Amino acid sequence: MTVKNICCIGAGYVGGPTMAMIAKKCPDIQVNVVDINEQRIDAWNDPNVDQIPIYEPGLAQLVADCRGINLHFSINVNEAIEKADMIFISVNTPTKTYGIGKGMAADLKYIELCARQIASVATTDKIIVEKSTLPVRTAEALKKILHNTSNGVHFEILSNPEFLAEGTAVQDLLNPDRVLIGGDETETGKLAQQELVDIYANWVPKERILTTNVWSSELSKLTANAFLAQRVSSINSLSELCEVTEADVSEVAKAIGADSRIGSKFLNASVGFGGSCFQKDILNLVYISKSYGLNEVADYWEQVIIMNDHQKRRFAKKIVEELFNTVAGKKIALLGWAFKKDTNDTRESAAIYVADYLLNEQANVVVYDPKVTAAQIYSDLDYLGTRSSDDNKKLLQVVSDPMEAISDAHAVAILTEWDEFITIDWDQVQERMLKPAFLFDGRRILDSESMRTKGFEFYQIGRG
Repeated sequence: MTVKNICCIGAGYVGGPTMAMIAKKCPDIQVNVVDINEQRIDAWNDPNVDQIPIYEPGLAQLVADCRGINLHFSINVNEAIEKADMIFISVNTPTKTYGIGKGMAADLKYIELCARQIASVATTDKIIVEKSTLPVRTAEALKKILHNTSNGVHFEILSNPEFLAEGTAVQDLLNPDRVLIGGDETETGKLAQQELVDIYANWVPKERILTTNVWSSELSKLTANAFLAQRVSSINSLSELCEVTEADVSEVAKAIGADSRIGSKFLNASVGFGGSCFQKDILNLVYISKSYGLNEVADYWEQVIIMNDHQKRRFAKKIVEELFNTVAGKKIALLGWAFKKDTNDTRESAAIYVADYLLNEQANVVVYDPKVTAAQIYSDLDYLGTRSSDDNKKLLQVVSDPMEAISDAHAVAILTEWDEFITIDWDQVQERMLKPAFLFDGRRILDSESMRTKGFEFYQIGRG
């Protein structure tokens, strides 16, 4: 088989960018991205390419170059499945909110629904690629569903986890550290692996394309995210120690990062990690470990989550403490809602939990983020279920101008490291705020001495 037609089920943060890059680099392959969410597909097809549903630097241009040529977005899932030689499954795998494994295990209902739909529609042999982040041994369940309900059609299952960092996804796709492809160690399994290797080899050096068995590939994704999150929680734990000992966590991070065995990446102290993967994948790893009776392993990784939750609460509590132990009726401006800069993704963003804490203290919270919509911000708060939707809209205001958020505020907290917050005229900010003017840098993007010189009561994570 030579792959000429690809179907990707799921038009989200992974499926959309990945398929756009494949379409760009493989002009001879027709790429069809399908989703049952008609509104999302309409956004991908918006004539104004800047209105596509995902903000990533460079993504709009990538889509514009290929859309309507060999990159297509559609709700016609069955048609795309039938035409495809290779099918990527890139649907959501959230943490379960019910039943066995609630709060830890991955919810695989969407994966199973995809498998059953593929099995019912397919009339020719297909290569199925797991692109979603999945628990180890998920491919085994997929095989059982596909092979028992497929009317003799042959399927090969590959695992091809994504290692994209939101905000740099296009560059990560263009120049990846590695591409990992897991497959069965059978003759047909190796042939299927080679088909996917050949697609990536159109732009990725072959020495960066790694092949493993399926189980190693599935587990590698969870492990990679767990290790990265562990580094964030480790430096955040030290940030609290630095504050009480009058050390500076940035200086500590620079010192330890200079050790070639450790390195400097993911050592920036912050209000806590967010995003769709880190917490979900670690909780999944904890659940898998517990299910095999590896309780000490589970406890070790669960501590990464405990520390992250603690850091978010600690930051919010610090705001209350510095404002004379009460924020009731006080205007608090939050700059940033996305979990990191250069993305409009808010999943598990620290800003959500800081805002929730402050609202519980009856603060008047005003939010500005350059890419996140008001609808998304209110949806994030509603999902927590702390208050009714109506109450959230009464208590929290979303504005489209940072100066509007700041004016007459008792305090400003930076919760996303958007570049524009570095270049704000902070002298003007200080003049517009109530006195004393409190500034809380949750992402360590400002110079502490400079901010104090400008007249702020300044708090920066990890600095005594």
